[in-house]
Amino acid sequence: MEKVYETLKKCGVYYLATVEGDTPHVRPFGALALFEGKVYIQTGKVKAVAHQLKANPKIEIAGMFKGGWVRISAEAVLDERIEAQEAMLDANPGIRNMYKAGDGNTEVYYLQNGTMQVFGREETENIRF
Repeated sequence: MEKVYETLKKCGVYYLATVEGDTPHVRPFGALALFEGKVYIQTGKVKAVAHQLKANPKIEIAGMFKGGWVRISAEAVLDERIEAQEAMLDANPGIRNMYKAGDGNTEVYYLQNGTMQVFGREETENIRF
């Protein structure tokens, strides 16, 4: 999972795809944390993406970094623990002006049952997690 985290971190901004009914939705994300050996993403409970994740936790992520790009397919699992929310906020202090652990709006999800494909100029890499 550390490799997944480090690869996404290199992207800075990555794009999260969800689905609602038969309509795909893609939006930029940046918050990311490695907590208890799992990669976490974050959103607000009131946002459409949170509702989409609850209805269908299957996601894809795509991002670019110098020399390559990454595609991840996984399930996003809600972790309601305050400790997980704090870890996310500690790793991304810039979002503390919008979110607080335990505020009833902050939601963090860890990725599981996934694959990561990294495409570089010279090679490709496939990781299952």
